[in-house]
Amino acid sequence: MWHYTLKRVLAIVPIFIGLSLIVFLIMAMIPGNPAQALLGAWATPENVERITRDLGLNKPLWQQYLIWIGNILHGDFGRSYVLNRPVIDEVLQRLSATLILGGSALLLSTVLGLLAGIASALRQFGWGDRLITLCVLVGISMPSFWIGLLMIMLFAVQLQWFPASGMFAIWGGGGWLDLLHHLAMPAVTLAIVATGVIARLTRTAMLEVLRQDFIRTARANGLSESKVIYRHAFRMALVSVIPVIGIQAGFVLGGAVYIETVFQWPGLGAMLVKAVATRDLLLVQGGVLVAAAVYVLINLCADILQALLDPRLKS
Repeated sequence: MWHYTLKRVLAIVPIFIGLSLIVFLIMAMIPGNPAQALLGAWATPENVERITRDLGLNKPLWQQYLIWIGNILHGDFGRSYVLNRPVIDEVLQRLSATLILGGSALLLSTVLGLLAGIASALRQFGWGDRLITLCVLVGISMPSFWIGLLMIMLFAVQLQWFPASGMFAIWGGGGWLDLLHHLAMPAVTLAIVATGVIARLTRTAMLEVLRQDFIRTARANGLSESKVIYRHAFRMALVSVIPVIGIQAGFVLGGAVYIETVFQWPGLGAMLVKAVATRDLLLVQGGVLVAAAVYVLINLCADILQALLDPRLKS
């Protein structure tokens, strides 16, 4: 297992290099002059030239990339033009809020998706299966930001059960209960689509496993139905579902960009939207690179867990 884990860890090194190159080139291709956007009304030709020189934007792209990646390897992500603070400090501060939101949404979607998929497979073509399938299709078809707006209108404006925005109350907040109170709506909104995808894949995987010979053998040996389902069938189905959960983690992180904007959640997504609007290139590059690194690490953990459940994958 250690050999497999080391091999998977070494495999992500070229992935990180490719990610850094893609992030840098995409930001370099954005039209406009960052120095001019930074200076605003003070953007005289002399000031633009001076800021461009100070930021190193007058150098060739390959040289800018090498300088940037070299600084990152030393833990220096640069300094935000607009915020005038180290990029890594701002990114890590915002990342913690995004991980709380994204982690809660991923946990919620995983639990609900697995339970719904198992229930749907055990009642194939029954009313329960049809109802779950209908709910899944509706949840997948509706855009998350639209669901978020509907939830704000119903639960925040009409019923006043939950706050419409923020991570903590402005006055007298800061505890875990306050955090959970603000977290409920954005986490549920972000989890809906992922729940539907995981539920559909779990149903398919469970139906495939339940038709295999070892399940019939387990039932013939007198094992209880609960042991057959949860100890044997579910474990084998989970091998196929775990990679899907890892992929959904990426969609959850991507969806956090607009969900954080809708609910004014102070996370990485909201930071990136503002950074793009102000052309704060180093902040955007650092934020996207860290978010991509988190996604890669989540999928690495998913690969290792999948290998633990099915040792044949290690060969």
